[in-house]
Amino acid sequence: MTPRRRIIGAASEFYRLRVTSVDATEEPDFEWHDDILFRTPTIDHPEDRTLWAVEAVALGETESVHRISCFDSYDEAVDHAHAAEDDLADLTKSGFEERYLDAE
Repeated sequence: MTPRRRIIGAASEFYRLRVTSVDATEEPDFEWHDDILFRTPTIDHPEDRTLWAVEAVALGETESVHRISCFDSYDEAVDHAHAAEDDLADLTKSGFEERYLDAE
């Protein structure tokens, strides 16, 4: 991992936070059938196989997403995102990266 440059400025000018769902199954995304090429498998209990991720998205950069944490419930993820948003408003870019992104 390359070291990040130290940039002074409010973290909120550089990052936004989001909560996304992550499929935590180990099953393949597709199944093979003789009569059709592929189909999406059915999930019996999707809530048991979903994780919720809190991610920081770098503004102005495409494809630059940093996963901060994963949680088993949506409510936990939202609570963590709200706490991180407070830090996003208070910390500098470098301080936010040290606290949340250096653990990647």
